Amino acid sequence: MVRIAVRGRSETCSGEGCASLGACSMSPVARTRAVAVLLALPFLAAGPAWAQPAEGSGVAVTQPAPTFAVTGRGWGHGVGMSQWGAYGFARQGSTYDRILAHYYAGTALARAPVSRVRVLLVRARQTLTIGSSLPFRVRDGAGALHDVDSGVHRLGPLLRLPVRTRANPKPKPKGKPKPQPPAPKLRNLPGPLVVSAGGAPLELNGKRYRGALELEAFGKRLRAINVVGLEAYLYGVVPDEMPHDWLPEALRAQAVVARSYALAVRRGGDFDLFADVRSQVYGGMEAEEHEATAAVEATRGQVLTYGGRVATTFFFSTSGGRTASVTDVWPGSRPTPYLVSVQDPYDAISPHHSWGPLQYTSRRLARELGVKGRLLDVRTVVNASGRVERVVGVGVEGEGAVLASELRRRLELRSTYFRVGVLSLHPPGQQVPYGTTLQLAGIARDLPNVMLQQRAASSLWQTAAVLRPAADGTFVASVKPLALTEYRLASGSIASAPVHATVTPVISLALAEPNLLRGRVRPALTGATVIVQRLAGPIWRDVVGASIDPRGGFETRAQLQPGGSYRARLAVPARGLAPGVSPTLTVPAP
Repeated sequence: MVRIAVRGRSETCSGEGCASLGACSMSPVARTRAVAVLLALPFLAAGPAWAQPAEGSGVAVTQPAPTFAVTGRGWGHGVGMSQWGAYGFARQGSTYDRILAHYYAGTALARAPVSRVRVLLVRARQTLTIGSSLPFRVRDGAGALHDVDSGVHRLGPLLRLPVRTRANPKPKPKGKPKPQPPAPKLRNLPGPLVVSAGGAPLELNGKRYRGALELEAFGKRLRAINVVGLEAYLYGVVPDEMPHDWLPEALRAQAVVARSYALAVRRGGDFDLFADVRSQVYGGMEAEEHEATAAVEATRGQVLTYGGRVATTFFFSTSGGRTASVTDVWPGSRPTPYLVSVQDPYDAISPHHSWGPLQYTSRRLARELGVKGRLLDVRTVVNASGRVERVVGVGVEGEGAVLASELRRRLELRSTYFRVGVLSLHPPGQQVPYGTTLQLAGIARDLPNVMLQQRAASSLWQTAAVLRPAADGTFVASVKPLALTEYRLASGSIASAPVHATVTPVISLALAEPNLLRGRVRPALTGATVIVQRLAGPIWRDVVGASIDPRGGFETRAQLQPGGSYRARLAVPARGLAPGVSPTLTVPAP
């Protein structure tokens, strides 16, 4: 029955055995928990009978915690264009329009409906600096124009700047010299301020920006918005989102995608876009690179549309071989025909195409999955895009589950395109008689090339078996230890905690003639001493000893009591064997 449960194969479930476990009617997760608990029962049971086993009947062992390792593919949410995949397409000779058609099926190139965007640069700071290498202009909230000298100026919530305020022009008297501009004067200006460049770009907090800046105070905090042309905005986005030295067609695809995404996700209100990953990373002029600027200019004004509207062109780093559907990654999203899962054949060039294994303790995973008590197993629920939707932890005291996106955040994983590998080897519940086969059961799931390894004494780990687990990861492997042996599961650098198989010699004892006992020991421990014992009440008492001959045999004479119970015991054998005893021999009554 145990073997049936371990392998988890429903076709072997039948009759009373299946009904007793209830395996056929269980969900896969419930079946896993039942199997794991069943296998763990000998080590979880309490009571004096197991705490102090009779010699030779079993060994009290503790089930080691399973080993968990996460392996995965890709980096990012997985929806839309894989940037490494686009680079791979470009290396194959694809043009940017063909790259876009692959990732956003059914879309069309069209002209952008707007030419300017408003980007939030600073949301709430007590002070900031503005400046330029040449004089610049400021228009305050009352509409007055002010000239500001070149250099860097610190600005606080009072919006105080050294300005020369422009007066209304008056007729110039004939013969009079041109009046000199007044000296700058520190003034608190009514907000909001619109700062326009002169002959050089504006600087905000040490970074240069194209276009104008809008500055406004809210209580004791300042906000800064960059009002900039759409193409100039992209000059500072494309090289921050994709390496500038990539092939031109990949950069052009990124330019169209970034332009489309910016317009599709524009928010209403005081500004259109954030300057970070909440929209797109925008680094201003400091980020600009001529290759990226050339890609923006080569695609000037082009956006992707679907059904007459600008498409929401999500993009990310690496797919791991397949992109994801928007409804798989963000449940509850509206199905979008151009945001579906597609094969990504050239994404394998990415250094993030595959990653891991990342090993985690069972205690850490139990905490993150909300499992109380001992964690026995972890299972993943996978969606149609191959990503994990939900992760379920199976414990002795119950189950816990979290969304894969939440576990990704908690464990800082690169994507939800992962699997949780499990290595769990269950210790033998009995001592192993010399020369007999031992069945080792466990779980080996979602890790490649798992091997059962063994080592005896101080030897190195060696392969005992290459495992072929069942679909649910459970397995049973046959081994034949000849001495005290450690076993573990290994997949590359990941290994389970070892378990020990304790081997006892096989001893026989027989009555050859009255008062003459003969027996045999395997292996033949030449010269070792076998002690014949008699059961006196609850205690075995030594009667006589005998030496083992080269063929493993022994014999001895003793005054045997009719009806008495006798056994042969080998107390301190060699070769890494544990003490062993023969079956009990009862001397027949006369």
